[in-house]
Amino acid sequence: MSRAFEFQFSSSRHVPTLKVLRASIEDFRYDRHAHTEYAFGVTLAGRQDFFSAGAYHRNPPGSVIFFNPEQPHDGESGGAQRLDYVMAYMAPEALATLFAEAAGNEHAGRLLSPHTLITDPVLRDAILALARLVREGIGSRIDQEDLLQQIAVRMVQRAGRYQPSLPVNRRPDRLLMRACDYIRDHLDQELSLERISAAANLSRYHFLRLFHAQFGMTPHQYVISYRIDAARGALEAGATPGEVALRYGFADHSHFNRRFKRIHGVTPFQYQQSLAH
Repeated sequence: MSRAFEFQFSSSRHVPTLKVLRASIEDFRYDRHAHTEYAFGVTLAGRQDFFSAGAYHRNPPGSVIFFNPEQPHDGESGGAQRLDYVMAYMAPEALATLFAEAAGNEHAGRLLSPHTLITDPVLRDAILALARLVREGIGSRIDQEDLLQQIAVRMVQRAGRYQPSLPVNRRPDRLLMRACDYIRDHLDQELSLERISAAANLSRYHFLRLFHAQFGMTPHQYVISYRIDAARGALEAGATPGEVALRYGFADHSHFNRRFKRIHGVTPFQYQQSLAH
């Protein structure tokens, strides 16, 4: 009898920040969360249903899924068939040069894809080939870099647009970014709606309304998501799950385990062990 869900993370031995997830799920639902990285992958079998960018999506086999950094989403298996998929994650700064080269503009900012689901066999095959190299620990650095370059070029050609790194001009956006900066700068400290809204110079009522409209998640979901993201980085650096739970304000080890698993599908210890192999 197969397990209701299985998750296996792999870290590239050659390209910093590049990680790959191979997942197989039936009875599992991701909490609403966001990644600081770009996330791109392919559904292998079944269907992935999720909410993101203000809409519900159904991702069929062979379709590419692409999340911009900090794009909130959830996810679960849709239909009767077991969902199998791969996802690759990479930090924005690690992809910036590749996107700029593909765009032919050295001053370009980061790519922002207006599309979450993309039908593109060339892009799909490059992602699958990259995932295979990372998961099986084969090939050289240049092999993985070449596939990342192919992915960057295809995203610029088919699915993306560039936005220069300009200041945010709308006042609500500026105030919300203050709140986000405050949250990220104080992940290891006590946080409250009063303190976060004060950092944005907004009343609690207006802050809650604007935040959810902008990010599609509550401030609490945002805090948990980024605490888990910071915790993941600490685990990758070698900190123990117990140390990380204490550092980022989780009530206890079991609370940390539950929150981590609802976003990444595995416990902190399992995540750390999978990257060690």
